[in-house]
Amino acid sequence: MTRRFLSIVLLLVSFVTGLLVANRFREVTEAGAQTQGQAPAQSRPPVTSPVPVSSPAATLTDFSRIAERIIPAVVNISSQQVVRRQVPVDPFFGSLFGDPDAFFGPRRGVENSLGSGVIVSNDGYILTNNHVVTGEARRVTIEQLDVTVALADKREMRADVIGVDPATDLAVLKIRANNLPTIPWGDSSKLKVAEWVLAVGNPYQLSQTVTLGIVSAVGRTNLGVSSYEDFIQTDAAINPGNSGGALVNARGELIGINTVIFSQSGGYQGIGFAVSSNLARRVVNDLQQYQEVRRGTIGPDQYAPLSTRMAEELGTPDTRGALAYRMYRNSPAYTNGMRPGDVVVSFNGTTVEDPGHLSRLVSDAAIGSTASVTVIRDGRRVDLKIPVVRLTRN
Repeated sequence: MTRRFLSIVLLLVSFVTGLLVANRFREVTEAGAQTQGQAPAQSRPPVTSPVPVSSPAATLTDFSRIAERIIPAVVNISSQQVVRRQVPVDPFFGSLFGDPDAFFGPRRGVENSLGSGVIVSNDGYILTNNHVVTGEARRVTIEQLDVTVALADKREMRADVIGVDPATDLAVLKIRANNLPTIPWGDSSKLKVAEWVLAVGNPYQLSQTVTLGIVSAVGRTNLGVSSYEDFIQTDAAINPGNSGGALVNARGELIGINTVIFSQSGGYQGIGFAVSSNLARRVVNDLQQYQEVRRGTIGPDQYAPLSTRMAEELGTPDTRGALAYRMYRNSPAYTNGMRPGDVVVSFNGTTVEDPGHLSRLVSDAAIGSTASVTVIRDGRRVDLKIPVVRLTRN
């Protein structure tokens, strides 16, 4: 009896133990499944909507169609100049040998330059930089000039130089061709900082290169690049060979001619400058019509920018304006009342920002007209009437 009772007890204990182990195994299995899958309903975190992430492809304008239109209107320009340099003659050797040129006279040489250009009319007029056509050399006489234009369709042809304007570093060429692709003119005065722009050219002889950037600044002057400056600053990559190429806005309009870069290495550093289209368009029209740029002047006089201290001493409200510091007695400005020490603050109703701005306003004024000029003299405003005459030298 006792042995049977013990057997029954052991059987019950084994059964209960089996149930406990099976139940524990089920709990462990369910816990593992919850870890790899979804959490139980009571511990599931609240569902939140994902934060929308804007795709760059969805927000950035597609410029491919614009590039397709403008690339054919940008050309490659190569120029060869036969130049003559006047080397100073040693008077001793000159008198000793009789012919100073035999030892120290003029030296001839061949120079080459490369750059880009923009077709501005379908009958073959091309706008580029003066230094692309005549080279970087200064104080030399060009005895022979050969310019070749390579079109986007691989055709090459000789170009005639219609005119050059060193004062703005622009030049106009003409090739004998018709039905050429062009880039429409844009209004550079409407440009805004941070607006998208494309630079098209032939950097390092890599034809038809397009780079993208923004307008970094407008109306840049006093860079020391040319006499009449109205530059658009951009961070679109501009490198050697881009000179004379197109700067185009997001509408495919020509708003600048790439001209110069700021670089300590000779390559791209994010600072490039283009001549504004409004200034370039006027130069093109004059060179086509007169083979020179006709400018007005009220000088020749010299003007300086104002510092804060100078403005306080001269009684001007701020540093805007141009200080007349050297004047000629026969200049239109002097003979009509302007004096050294006057600060020109307005020209034909436009506020003068600095000497470069005044120079552009005067040069754009109609030759033969009478300009309304306001100056500040000893803290008082004085209104003058000064005739605008033709500038005889750039």
